[in-house]
Amino acid sequence: ELAPRAGEPVIDKTPYDAFLDTDLEARLRAAGVSLVLIAGVLTDLCCETTAREAFQLGYEVYFVGDATATKDYTLHFAALATLAHGFAHIVTVKDMLKLLGGA
Repeated sequence: ELAPRAGEPVIDKTPYDAFLDTDLEARLRAAGVSLVLIAGVLTDLCCETTAREAFQLGYEVYFVGDATATKDYTLHFAALATLAHGFAHIVTVKDMLKLLGGA
């Protein structure tokens, strides 16, 4: 079961892009964030669209390939290949834990 912890910020979104019609960018800018980590579902829709927009807004984007999923294997890997071509660094959970100083 996955749920936010008490007091954790929650961004409610309806379009694919988590930045569109939300205060996500304002929150990130206010916090001095320059790097965005993307994980979730669906790889080729919400995750990819949000990653592209983050790139367009000037963020360094890390896209966790094994922490995203979609309905079809081909769509998943096509999205990863497209993002790797110029929008995001494609990484694994293990890579991110190392980068973040975890196990």
